[in-house]
Amino acid sequence: MKAELEDTDVRVVKVRGLSRPSARDRVWREVVSWFWVIVVFMLIEGTLVQARVIPSGSMEPTVLVGDHLIVSRIGYDAGIPFTNIHVPLWRNPKRQQIMVFRAPLEDQGNPDFIKRCIGIPGDHLKIVEGQVYINDVPLKEPYVSHTPGYADSAVENFPARFSELPLNDRPEWATELREHTVKGELVVPPGQYFMMGDNRDNSNDSRFWGFVPRDDIIGTPVVIYMSIDAPESVWGPGFAIERFETYADALVHPSEIRWRRLFRTF
Repeated sequence: MKAELEDTDVRVVKVRGLSRPSARDRVWREVVSWFWVIVVFMLIEGTLVQARVIPSGSMEPTVLVGDHLIVSRIGYDAGIPFTNIHVPLWRNPKRQQIMVFRAPLEDQGNPDFIKRCIGIPGDHLKIVEGQVYINDVPLKEPYVSHTPGYADSAVENFPARFSELPLNDRPEWATELREHTVKGELVVPPGQYFMMGDNRDNSNDSRFWGFVPRDDIIGTPVVIYMSIDAPESVWGPGFAIERFETYADALVHPSEIRWRRLFRTF
């Protein structure tokens, strides 16, 4: 009987030894797990949503410097993360909808901008003393911020006085604008969109560099998940250390977080 028990114990030990994975197996399982996490992240980042932080005040007061947004790409754009490969999808921007897009500024690497879509294909657009007209109808824009005294400026009388605007970022826009201006109104061509910032007199937008092709539309913001009161320079490219310090400072000084803006939807 004792011999039988000993033999049973040996078999149990062997079975238990076989069921325990080796260090190599554990490492491999960890690698595979992280691989699938990365794949899922890339699929989400490329086709569903993206996180963005606002580096300028061109959309104030709607969107502030330091607002962190979740941008929905669903139906607008699909791309491979960390590449320039993008495929436009079935949805198109609507008039007055806030959009994220690649600006037509090749010399600057086509940076991502956030503006409001003001003109869609076929629209006849003009601005007279700060009032936007679409197809001869005044556009109601309760979200717009105007600088006092700018009503008589070239930027608030477009395209009538476009020749007075600095077009340094994209000089060819002057020629394109003439081609698409009919009887003092800018006609938005097929597949193109006219974007403007809500901070109307302090926005580098379509008035200065032209239309945004449909292929360059990325998506639309859906919610603010974080908002930190910090200078514009912190959120610009090339300031990773300063940005990290800003996040760390916000943990120590929570008053720098704009709590009332958190989870605000668009």
